[in-house]
Amino acid sequence: MPATTDDATDAPQAYRELLEHYRRYSNLNKASGVLSWDQQVMMPEGGAPARSQQLSTLSGLQHELLTDEAVGDALEALADADLSDEQAAVVREIRREYERSDAVPQELVEEVTATASEAIEVWEGAKADSDFSQFAPTLEKLVELRREIAAHIDPDREPYAVLFEEYEPYLDLETAERVLTRLREELVPLIEDIGESDVTLPRAFDGGSYSTDAQESLSRDILDRLNYDWERGRLDTSSHPFTSGSQFDCRVTTRFLEDDPLSALTATIHEFGHAFYNLGLSQDHYGDPLGESRDLSVHESQSRLWENHVGRSQPFWELIGDDVRETFDVDADDETLYEAANVVYDDNLIRVDADELTYHMHIIVRFEIERDLVNGDLDVEDVPEVWNDKYEQYLGIRPENDAEGCLQDIHWSYGNFGYFPTYTLGSVMAAQLYAAAEDDLGDLDGDIRAGEFEALQEWLRENVHRHGARYTTDELVEVATGESYTADYFLEYVTEKYGQLYDL
Repeated sequence: MPATTDDATDAPQAYRELLEHYRRYSNLNKASGVLSWDQQVMMPEGGAPARSQQLSTLSGLQHELLTDEAVGDALEALADADLSDEQAAVVREIRREYERSDAVPQELVEEVTATASEAIEVWEGAKADSDFSQFAPTLEKLVELRREIAAHIDPDREPYAVLFEEYEPYLDLETAERVLTRLREELVPLIEDIGESDVTLPRAFDGGSYSTDAQESLSRDILDRLNYDWERGRLDTSSHPFTSGSQFDCRVTTRFLEDDPLSALTATIHEFGHAFYNLGLSQDHYGDPLGESRDLSVHESQSRLWENHVGRSQPFWELIGDDVRETFDVDADDETLYEAANVVYDDNLIRVDADELTYHMHIIVRFEIERDLVNGDLDVEDVPEVWNDKYEQYLGIRPENDAEGCLQDIHWSYGNFGYFPTYTLGSVMAAQLYAAAEDDLGDLDGDIRAGEFEALQEWLRENVHRHGARYTTDELVEVATGESYTADYFLEYVTEKYGQLYDL
Protein backbone atom coordinates (compact mmCIF):
# COMPACT_ATOMS: atom_id res chain seq x y z
CA MET A 1 0.00 0.00 0.00
CA PRO A 2 1.42 3.43 -0.92
CA ALA A 3 2.61 5.57 1.94
CA THR A 4 0.39 8.56 2.66
CA THR A 5 1.54 12.14 2.91
CA ASP A 6 -0.61 12.51 6.03
CA ASP A 7 1.20 9.81 7.99
CA ALA A 8 -1.27 7.51 9.74
CA THR A 9 1.45 6.07 11.98
CA ASP A 10 0.91 8.99 14.36
CA ALA A 11 -2.86 8.55 14.34
CA PRO A 12 -4.85 6.59 16.91
CA GLN A 13 -4.94 2.83 16.49
CA ALA A 14 -8.65 3.06 15.65
CA TYR A 15 -7.83 5.33 12.70
CA ARG A 16 -5.28 2.88 11.31
CA GLU A 17 -7.77 0.02 11.65
CA LEU A 18 -10.45 2.09 9.96
CA LEU A 19 -8.17 2.80 7.00
CA GLU A 20 -7.29 -0.88 6.65
CA HIS A 21 -10.96 -1.85 6.40
CA TYR A 22 -11.80 1.00 4.05
CA ARG A 23 -8.94 0.26 1.67
CA ARG A 24 -10.09 -3.34 1.28
CA TYR A 25 -13.61 -2.08 0.59
CA SER A 26 -12.25 0.47 -1.90
CA ASN A 27 -10.29 -2.17 -3.81
CA LEU A 28 -13.38 -4.36 -4.14
CA ASN A 29 -15.29 -1.34 -5.40
CA LYS A 30 -12.65 -0.67 -8.05
CA ALA A 31 -12.59 -4.32 -9.07
CA SER A 32 -16.36 -4.11 -9.61
CA GLY A 33 -15.71 -1.07 -11.78
CA VAL A 34 -13.38 -3.05 -14.03
CA LEU A 35 -15.96 -5.82 -14.41
CA SER A 36 -18.63 -3.26 -15.23
CA TRP A 37 -16.34 -1.62 -17.80
CA ASP A 38 -15.70 -5.02 -19.36
CA GLN A 39 -19.43 -5.74 -19.51
CA GLN A 40 -20.05 -2.60 -21.54
CA VAL A 41 -16.96 -2.75 -23.75
CA MET A 42 -15.55 -6.26 -24.17
CA MET A 43 -17.81 -8.95 -22.71
CA PRO A 44 -19.51 -11.39 -25.11
CA GLU A 45 -23.26 -10.87 -25.40
CA GLY A 46 -24.03 -14.09 -23.55
CA GLY A 47 -22.00 -13.21 -20.48
CA ALA A 48 -24.63 -11.18 -18.63
CA PRO A 49 -26.06 -13.94 -16.35
CA ALA A 50 -22.63 -14.78 -14.92
CA ARG A 51 -21.55 -11.15 -14.74
CA SER A 52 -24.64 -10.18 -12.76
CA GLN A 53 -23.78 -12.86 -10.19
CA GLN A 54 -20.15 -11.77 -10.03
CA LEU A 55 -21.05 -8.13 -9.48
CA SER A 56 -23.74 -9.06 -6.98
CA THR A 57 -21.24 -11.10 -4.95
CA LEU A 58 -18.70 -8.27 -5.01
CA SER A 59 -21.30 -5.70 -3.95
CA GLY A 60 -22.26 -7.96 -1.06
CA LEU A 61 -18.64 -8.29 0.02
CA GLN A 62 -18.18 -4.52 -0.24
CA HIS A 63 -21.24 -3.96 1.92
CA GLU A 64 -20.01 -6.55 4.40
CA LEU A 65 -16.60 -4.91 4.71
CA LEU A 66 -17.95 -1.38 5.00
CA THR A 67 -20.54 -2.28 7.63
CA ASP A 68 -18.28 -4.58 9.65
CA GLU A 69 -18.67 -4.14 13.39
CA ALA A 70 -15.03 -3.14 13.58
CA VAL A 71 -15.71 -0.13 11.34
CA GLY A 72 -18.51 1.04 13.61
CA ASP A 73 -16.32 0.53 16.68
CA ALA A 74 -13.46 2.48 15.10
CA LEU A 75 -15.75 5.35 14.13
CA GLU A 76 -17.16 5.47 17.65
CA ALA A 77 -13.66 5.51 19.13
CA LEU A 78 -12.69 8.38 16.82
CA ALA A 79 -15.73 10.53 17.56
CA ASP A 80 -13.77 12.80 19.92
CA ALA A 81 -10.22 11.96 18.81
CA ASP A 82 -7.56 14.59 18.21
CA LEU A 83 -7.07 14.28 14.45
CA SER A 84 -5.40 16.37 11.79
CA ASP A 85 -7.66 18.15 9.29
CA GLU A 86 -6.98 15.50 6.66
CA GLN A 87 -7.60 12.64 9.08
CA ALA A 88 -10.84 14.27 10.22
CA ALA A 89 -11.95 14.52 6.58
CA VAL A 90 -11.20 10.82 6.05
CA VAL A 91 -13.27 9.90 9.09
CA ARG A 92 -16.12 12.20 7.98
CA GLU A 93 -16.33 10.58 4.55
CA ILE A 94 -16.09 7.00 5.82
CA ARG A 95 -18.68 7.73 8.49
CA ARG A 96 -21.10 9.05 5.87
CA GLU A 97 -20.69 5.94 3.72
CA TYR A 98 -20.85 3.62 6.72
CA GLU A 99 -24.05 5.10 8.10
CA ARG A 100 -25.83 4.92 4.74
CA SER A 101 -24.63 1.38 4.05
CA ASP A 102 -25.26 0.09 7.56
CA ALA A 103 -28.89 1.09 7.23
CA VAL A 104 -29.42 -1.14 4.17
CA PRO A 105 -29.64 -4.97 4.38
CA GLN A 106 -26.88 -6.74 2.48
CA GLU A 107 -29.31 -8.94 0.55
CA LEU A 108 -31.01 -5.81 -0.81
CA VAL A 109 -27.66 -4.42 -1.94
CA GLU A 110 -26.88 -7.67 -3.77
CA GLU A 111 -30.32 -7.75 -5.37
CA VAL A 112 -29.99 -4.20 -6.66
CA THR A 113 -26.57 -4.93 -8.15
CA ALA A 114 -27.70 -8.13 -9.85
CA THR A 115 -30.82 -6.46 -11.22
CA ALA A 116 -28.85 -3.49 -12.56
CA SER A 117 -26.29 -5.76 -14.21
CA GLU A 118 -29.03 -7.67 -16.01
CA ALA A 119 -30.87 -4.43 -16.80
CA ILE A 120 -28.04 -3.11 -18.98
CA GLU A 121 -28.57 -5.88 -21.52
CA VAL A 122 -32.36 -5.47 -21.34
CA TRP A 123 -32.03 -1.72 -21.93
CA GLU A 124 -29.69 -2.24 -24.89
CA GLY A 125 -32.18 -4.64 -26.49
CA ALA A 126 -35.14 -2.37 -25.82
CA LYS A 127 -33.30 0.61 -27.26
CA ALA A 128 -32.27 -1.35 -30.35
CA ASP A 129 -35.94 -2.31 -30.89
CA SER A 130 -37.19 1.11 -29.78
CA ASP A 131 -39.62 -0.66 -27.46
CA PHE A 132 -40.00 0.70 -23.93
CA SER A 133 -42.33 -2.15 -22.96
CA GLN A 134 -39.33 -4.52 -23.01
CA PHE A 135 -37.55 -2.41 -20.41
CA ALA A 136 -40.55 -1.32 -18.32
CA PRO A 137 -40.72 -4.36 -15.96
CA THR A 138 -37.00 -4.07 -15.20
CA LEU A 139 -37.26 -0.33 -14.63
CA GLU A 140 -40.21 -0.86 -12.31
CA LYS A 141 -38.21 -3.36 -10.28
CA LEU A 142 -35.24 -0.99 -10.05
CA VAL A 143 -37.47 1.87 -8.91
CA GLU A 144 -39.02 -0.34 -6.22
CA LEU A 145 -35.61 -1.52 -5.02
CA ARG A 146 -34.24 2.00 -4.85
CA ARG A 147 -37.31 3.14 -2.92
CA GLU A 148 -36.60 0.34 -0.44
CA ILE A 149 -33.03 1.55 -0.04
CA ALA A 150 -34.19 5.12 0.55
CA ALA A 151 -36.71 3.94 3.15
CA HIS A 152 -34.01 2.04 5.05
CA ILE A 153 -31.71 5.08 5.06
CA ASP A 154 -34.32 7.66 6.06
CA PRO A 155 -38.01 6.68 6.00
CA ASP A 156 -39.14 10.18 7.01
CA ARG A 157 -37.77 12.00 3.99
CA GLU A 158 -38.65 12.20 0.32
CA PRO A 159 -37.12 9.05 -1.27
CA TYR A 160 -35.64 10.95 -4.20
CA ALA A 161 -33.87 13.42 -1.90
CA VAL A 162 -32.26 10.49 -0.07
CA LEU A 163 -31.10 8.90 -3.34
CA PHE A 164 -29.82 12.23 -4.71
CA GLU A 165 -27.39 12.39 -1.78
CA GLU A 166 -25.72 9.23 -3.08
CA TYR A 167 -24.30 11.33 -5.92
CA GLU A 168 -24.15 14.77 -4.34
CA PRO A 169 -24.24 14.68 -0.54
CA TYR A 170 -23.23 18.28 0.11
CA LEU A 171 -25.20 20.36 -2.39
CA ASP A 172 -28.69 19.46 -1.26
CA LEU A 173 -31.72 18.85 -3.45
CA GLU A 174 -33.05 22.33 -2.69
CA THR A 175 -29.85 23.78 -4.19
CA ALA A 176 -30.25 21.60 -7.27
CA GLU A 177 -33.87 22.72 -7.66
CA ARG A 178 -32.91 26.36 -7.24
CA VAL A 179 -30.20 26.12 -9.91
CA LEU A 180 -32.40 24.18 -12.33
CA THR A 181 -35.26 26.63 -11.86
CA ARG A 182 -33.03 29.65 -12.43
CA LEU A 183 -31.53 28.12 -15.55
CA ARG A 184 -34.95 27.24 -16.91
CA GLU A 185 -36.16 30.79 -16.27
CA GLU A 186 -33.13 32.46 -17.86
CA LEU A 187 -32.16 30.01 -20.61
CA VAL A 188 -35.60 29.56 -22.16
CA PRO A 189 -35.87 33.26 -23.14
CA LEU A 190 -32.28 33.16 -24.46
CA ILE A 191 -33.06 30.06 -26.53
CA GLU A 192 -36.21 31.75 -27.83
CA ASP A 193 -34.21 34.86 -28.79
CA ILE A 194 -31.77 32.66 -30.67
CA GLY A 195 -34.65 30.99 -32.49
CA GLU A 196 -35.90 34.39 -33.58
CA SER A 197 -32.44 35.63 -34.60
CA ASP A 198 -31.72 36.32 -38.26
CA VAL A 199 -28.39 34.52 -37.84
CA THR A 200 -28.19 30.92 -39.05
CA LEU A 201 -25.01 29.17 -38.01
CA PRO A 202 -23.51 26.70 -40.49
CA ARG A 203 -23.86 22.97 -40.05
CA ALA A 204 -20.58 22.10 -41.66
CA PHE A 205 -20.92 18.33 -41.32
CA ASP A 206 -24.52 17.90 -42.46
CA GLY A 207 -25.04 15.52 -45.35
CA GLY A 208 -21.64 13.87 -45.08
CA SER A 209 -20.56 10.36 -44.17
CA TYR A 210 -17.55 10.01 -41.88
CA SER A 211 -15.86 6.68 -41.28
CA THR A 212 -15.49 5.43 -37.74
CA ASP A 213 -11.79 4.79 -38.39
CA ALA A 214 -11.25 8.44 -39.30
CA GLN A 215 -13.23 9.60 -36.28
CA GLU A 216 -11.28 7.33 -33.96
CA SER A 217 -7.99 8.57 -35.39
CA LEU A 218 -8.99 12.19 -34.75
CA SER A 219 -10.26 11.34 -31.26
CA ARG A 220 -6.91 9.78 -30.40
CA ASP A 221 -5.03 12.77 -31.83
CA ILE A 222 -7.08 15.16 -29.72
CA LEU A 223 -6.50 13.07 -26.60
CA ASP A 224 -2.79 13.32 -27.39
CA ARG A 225 -3.07 17.10 -27.62
CA LEU A 226 -4.87 17.20 -24.29
CA ASN A 227 -2.06 15.20 -22.65
CA TYR A 228 -4.08 12.07 -21.92
CA ASP A 229 -1.79 9.55 -20.23
CA TRP A 230 -2.00 6.44 -22.42
CA GLU A 231 0.15 4.49 -19.95
CA ARG A 232 -2.73 4.76 -17.48
CA GLY A 233 -5.66 4.90 -19.90
CA ARG A 234 -7.26 3.68 -23.11
CA LEU A 235 -10.00 4.63 -25.56
CA ASP A 236 -12.75 2.19 -26.53
CA THR A 237 -16.30 2.35 -27.84
CA SER A 238 -19.57 1.68 -26.02
CA SER A 239 -23.26 2.25 -26.61
CA HIS A 240 -23.13 5.19 -24.19
CA PRO A 241 -19.83 7.06 -23.57
CA PHE A 242 -18.46 6.72 -20.05
CA THR A 243 -15.28 6.81 -17.97
CA SER A 244 -14.15 4.20 -15.45
CA GLY A 245 -11.10 3.87 -13.26
CA SER A 246 -8.71 5.30 -10.71
CA GLN A 247 -5.54 7.37 -10.57
CA PHE A 248 -3.58 4.36 -11.82
CA ASP A 249 -5.92 3.11 -14.56
CA CYS A 250 -8.65 5.33 -15.99
CA ARG A 251 -10.32 4.40 -19.27
CA VAL A 252 -12.61 6.39 -21.53
CA THR A 253 -15.13 5.28 -24.11
CA THR A 254 -16.87 7.13 -26.92
CA ARG A 255 -19.24 6.30 -29.75
CA PHE A 256 -19.09 7.10 -33.46
CA LEU A 257 -21.99 8.25 -35.64
CA GLU A 258 -21.19 8.13 -39.34
CA ASP A 259 -23.30 11.20 -40.09
CA ASP A 260 -22.11 13.33 -37.15
CA PRO A 261 -18.42 13.43 -36.25
CA LEU A 262 -19.05 16.20 -33.72
CA SER A 263 -20.81 13.67 -31.48
CA ALA A 264 -17.71 11.55 -30.96
CA LEU A 265 -15.42 14.55 -30.71
CA THR A 266 -17.38 16.27 -27.95
CA ALA A 267 -18.04 12.97 -26.14
CA THR A 268 -14.34 12.09 -26.19
CA ILE A 269 -13.32 15.47 -24.79
CA HIS A 270 -16.07 15.22 -22.16
CA GLU A 271 -14.84 11.80 -21.03
CA PHE A 272 -11.26 13.06 -21.08
CA GLY A 273 -12.29 15.60 -18.45
CA HIS A 274 -13.53 12.82 -16.18
CA ALA A 275 -10.39 10.76 -16.76
CA PHE A 276 -8.03 13.69 -16.26
CA TYR A 277 -9.64 14.30 -12.88
CA ASN A 278 -9.29 10.67 -11.81
CA LEU A 279 -5.69 10.50 -13.02
CA GLY A 280 -4.90 13.65 -11.05
CA LEU A 281 -6.01 12.25 -7.72
CA SER A 282 -3.34 11.58 -5.12
CA GLN A 283 -1.54 8.30 -5.74
CA ASP A 284 -0.27 8.35 -2.17
CA HIS A 285 -3.86 8.28 -0.96
CA TYR A 286 -5.09 5.55 -3.27
CA GLY A 287 -7.78 3.59 -1.43
CA ASP A 288 -8.78 6.29 1.05
CA PRO A 289 -11.13 9.28 0.65
CA LEU A 290 -8.28 11.74 0.09
CA GLY A 291 -7.52 9.79 -3.09
CA GLU A 292 -11.17 9.70 -4.22
CA SER A 293 -13.01 12.25 -6.35
CA ARG A 294 -15.34 14.72 -4.70
CA ASP A 295 -18.69 13.32 -5.88
CA LEU A 296 -20.46 13.83 -9.17
CA SER A 297 -21.12 17.55 -9.34
CA VAL A 298 -17.38 18.18 -9.15
CA HIS A 299 -16.70 15.30 -11.54
CA GLU A 300 -19.13 16.75 -14.06
CA SER A 301 -17.55 20.17 -13.64
CA GLN A 302 -14.31 18.70 -14.96
CA SER A 303 -15.89 16.97 -17.96
CA ARG A 304 -18.06 19.95 -18.87
CA LEU A 305 -15.14 22.37 -18.47
CA TRP A 306 -13.08 20.46 -21.02
CA GLU A 307 -15.99 19.73 -23.35
CA ASN A 308 -17.41 23.26 -23.44
CA HIS A 309 -15.01 25.90 -22.18
CA VAL A 310 -12.11 24.30 -24.06
CA GLY A 311 -13.57 21.95 -26.69
CA ARG A 312 -16.28 24.30 -27.97
CA SER A 313 -14.13 27.44 -27.80
CA GLN A 314 -13.02 29.39 -30.86
CA PRO A 315 -9.29 29.03 -30.03
CA PHE A 316 -9.65 25.24 -29.84
CA TRP A 317 -11.18 25.07 -33.31
CA GLU A 318 -8.38 27.26 -34.59
CA LEU A 319 -5.99 24.72 -33.08
CA ILE A 320 -7.62 21.61 -34.58
CA GLY A 321 -9.11 23.11 -37.75
CA ASP A 322 -6.45 21.74 -40.11
CA ASP A 323 -6.73 18.27 -38.56
CA VAL A 324 -10.51 18.29 -38.96
CA ARG A 325 -10.35 19.42 -42.59
CA GLU A 326 -7.74 16.83 -43.43
CA THR A 327 -9.48 13.99 -41.58
CA PHE A 328 -12.98 14.59 -42.87
CA ASP A 329 -12.31 16.43 -46.14
CA VAL A 330 -14.65 19.29 -45.26
CA ASP A 331 -14.39 22.69 -46.92
CA ALA A 332 -14.79 24.96 -43.93
CA ASP A 333 -12.54 27.56 -42.32
CA ASP A 334 -11.85 27.71 -38.58
CA GLU A 335 -14.63 30.22 -37.93
CA THR A 336 -17.17 28.04 -39.72
CA LEU A 337 -16.08 24.96 -37.78
CA TYR A 338 -16.33 26.87 -34.50
CA GLU A 339 -19.81 28.08 -35.34
CA ALA A 340 -20.87 24.59 -36.43
CA ALA A 341 -19.70 23.21 -33.08
CA ASN A 342 -21.93 25.72 -31.28
CA VAL A 343 -25.18 25.60 -33.20
CA VAL A 344 -28.16 25.80 -30.87
CA TYR A 345 -30.35 22.99 -32.15
CA ASP A 346 -34.08 23.51 -31.94
CA ASP A 347 -34.63 20.01 -33.31
CA ASN A 348 -32.23 17.85 -31.28
CA LEU A 349 -33.79 15.07 -29.25
CA ILE A 350 -30.58 13.49 -27.93
CA ARG A 351 -29.03 14.75 -24.69
CA VAL A 352 -25.44 13.70 -25.34
CA ASP A 353 -25.51 15.54 -28.68
CA ALA A 354 -27.17 18.67 -27.31
CA ASP A 355 -25.67 22.15 -27.38
CA GLU A 356 -24.68 24.00 -24.22
CA LEU A 357 -28.03 25.74 -23.81
CA THR A 358 -30.72 23.19 -24.65
CA TYR A 359 -28.70 20.52 -22.83
CA HIS A 360 -30.10 21.71 -19.53
CA MET A 361 -33.68 21.36 -20.73
CA HIS A 362 -32.83 17.69 -21.35
CA ILE A 363 -31.61 17.44 -17.76
CA ILE A 364 -34.73 19.11 -16.37
CA VAL A 365 -36.96 16.60 -18.20
CA ARG A 366 -35.07 13.68 -16.69
CA PHE A 367 -34.94 15.23 -13.23
CA GLU A 368 -38.67 15.83 -13.10
CA ILE A 369 -39.53 12.37 -14.40
CA GLU A 370 -37.19 10.38 -12.19
CA ARG A 371 -38.20 12.36 -9.13
CA ASP A 372 -41.87 11.60 -9.77
CA LEU A 373 -41.02 7.95 -10.48
CA VAL A 374 -39.12 7.44 -7.25
CA ASN A 375 -41.59 9.41 -5.14
CA GLY A 376 -44.51 7.36 -6.48
CA ASP A 377 -46.12 10.20 -8.42
CA LEU A 378 -45.61 8.62 -11.84
CA ASP A 379 -46.22 5.05 -13.02
CA VAL A 380 -43.48 3.40 -15.08
CA GLU A 381 -45.89 2.60 -17.92
CA ASP A 382 -46.61 6.33 -18.34
CA VAL A 383 -42.95 7.35 -18.75
CA PRO A 384 -42.86 7.46 -22.59
CA GLU A 385 -45.91 9.71 -22.86
CA VAL A 386 -44.82 12.04 -20.06
CA TRP A 387 -41.31 12.16 -21.52
CA ASN A 388 -42.63 13.14 -24.94
CA ASP A 389 -44.98 15.73 -23.46
CA LYS A 390 -42.16 17.37 -21.50
CA TYR A 391 -39.91 17.46 -24.56
CA GLU A 392 -42.66 19.23 -26.43
CA GLN A 393 -43.18 21.63 -23.52
CA TYR A 394 -39.52 22.51 -22.86
CA LEU A 395 -37.90 22.01 -26.27
CA GLY A 396 -40.75 22.28 -28.74
CA ILE A 397 -40.02 18.86 -30.23
CA ARG A 398 -41.58 15.43 -29.79
CA PRO A 399 -39.73 12.11 -30.07
CA GLU A 400 -41.08 9.80 -32.75
CA ASN A 401 -39.96 6.62 -30.99
CA ASP A 402 -38.69 5.31 -27.65
CA ALA A 403 -35.07 5.00 -28.76
CA GLU A 404 -34.76 8.73 -29.32
CA GLY A 405 -37.03 9.36 -26.33
CA CYS A 406 -37.02 7.76 -22.91
CA LEU A 407 -34.62 4.91 -23.81
CA GLN A 408 -31.73 7.09 -24.97
CA ASP A 409 -29.85 7.17 -21.63
CA ILE A 410 -28.30 4.21 -19.82
CA HIS A 411 -28.44 5.65 -16.29
CA TRP A 412 -31.78 4.20 -15.19
CA SER A 413 -30.62 0.71 -16.15
CA TYR A 414 -27.93 1.13 -13.48
CA GLY A 415 -30.61 2.18 -11.00
CA ASN A 416 -28.96 5.61 -10.87
CA PHE A 417 -31.86 7.80 -9.77
CA GLY A 418 -30.65 11.22 -8.65
CA TYR A 419 -27.66 11.32 -11.01
CA PHE A 420 -28.97 13.64 -13.72
CA PRO A 421 -29.03 16.96 -11.79
CA THR A 422 -25.27 16.67 -11.26
CA TYR A 423 -24.71 17.33 -14.97
CA THR A 424 -26.20 20.79 -14.65
CA LEU A 425 -24.72 21.43 -11.22
CA GLY A 426 -21.35 20.49 -12.73
CA SER A 427 -21.81 22.75 -15.77
CA VAL A 428 -22.51 25.67 -13.47
CA MET A 429 -19.45 24.82 -11.39
CA ALA A 430 -17.29 24.48 -14.51
CA ALA A 431 -17.97 28.08 -15.50
CA GLN A 432 -17.07 29.31 -12.02
CA LEU A 433 -13.85 27.29 -11.95
CA TYR A 434 -12.84 28.36 -15.46
CA ALA A 435 -13.41 32.02 -14.60
CA ALA A 436 -11.22 31.65 -11.51
CA ALA A 437 -8.49 29.91 -13.51
CA GLU A 438 -8.62 32.68 -16.10
CA ASP A 439 -8.29 35.31 -13.37
CA ASP A 440 -5.21 33.53 -12.02
CA LEU A 441 -3.56 32.51 -15.30
CA GLY A 442 -4.45 35.27 -17.73
CA ASP A 443 -4.79 34.52 -21.44
CA LEU A 444 -6.21 31.01 -21.56
CA ASP A 445 -7.47 31.62 -25.10
CA GLY A 446 -3.88 32.10 -26.21
CA ASP A 447 -2.80 28.92 -24.47
CA ILE A 448 -5.59 26.91 -26.09
CA ARG A 449 -4.88 28.36 -29.52
CA ALA A 450 -1.24 27.30 -29.12
CA GLY A 451 -2.16 23.83 -27.85
CA GLU A 452 -0.58 24.60 -24.48
CA PHE A 453 -2.88 23.13 -21.84
CA GLU A 454 -0.35 22.60 -19.08
CA ALA A 455 -1.08 25.80 -17.13
CA LEU A 456 -4.82 25.13 -16.96
CA GLN A 457 -4.21 21.49 -16.12
CA GLU A 458 -1.80 22.37 -13.33
CA TRP A 459 -4.31 24.88 -11.97
CA LEU A 460 -7.00 22.19 -11.84
CA ARG A 461 -4.56 19.73 -10.27
CA GLU A 462 -3.63 22.25 -7.59
CA ASN A 463 -7.07 23.67 -6.83
CA VAL A 464 -9.36 20.69 -7.36
CA HIS A 465 -7.82 17.29 -8.03
CA ARG A 466 -5.20 17.02 -5.30
CA HIS A 467 -7.74 17.60 -2.55
CA GLY A 468 -9.70 14.43 -3.32
CA ALA A 469 -12.66 14.37 -0.93
CA ARG A 470 -10.94 16.43 1.77
CA TYR A 471 -13.47 19.25 1.41
CA THR A 472 -17.21 19.19 1.03
CA THR A 473 -18.44 20.35 -2.37
CA ASP A 474 -19.24 23.91 -1.33
CA GLU A 475 -15.96 24.16 0.61
CA LEU A 476 -13.99 22.97 -2.43
CA VAL A 477 -15.60 25.60 -4.64
CA GLU A 478 -14.74 28.24 -2.04
CA VAL A 479 -11.14 27.02 -1.77
CA ALA A 480 -10.70 26.94 -5.56
CA THR A 481 -12.45 30.17 -6.50
CA GLY A 482 -12.66 32.28 -3.35
CA GLU A 483 -16.46 32.42 -3.68
CA SER A 484 -19.42 30.28 -2.76
CA TYR A 485 -21.11 28.17 -5.41
CA THR A 486 -23.11 30.32 -7.83
CA ALA A 487 -24.79 30.11 -11.24
CA ASP A 488 -23.78 33.69 -12.09
CA TYR A 489 -20.64 32.75 -14.03
CA PHE A 490 -22.40 30.16 -16.15
CA LEU A 491 -25.21 32.50 -17.12
CA GLU A 492 -22.77 35.33 -17.89
CA TYR A 493 -20.66 32.96 -20.00
CA VAL A 494 -23.48 31.57 -22.15
CA THR A 495 -25.18 34.95 -22.52
CA GLU A 496 -21.99 36.56 -23.82
CA LYS A 497 -20.92 33.65 -26.01
CA TYR A 498 -24.25 33.00 -27.69
CA GLY A 499 -25.11 36.68 -27.84
CA GLN A 500 -22.03 37.13 -30.03
CA LEU A 501 -22.69 34.02 -32.10
CA TYR A 502 -26.32 34.94 -32.82
CA ASP A 503 -25.91 38.74 -32.87
CA LEU A 504 -28.33 39.28 -30.00
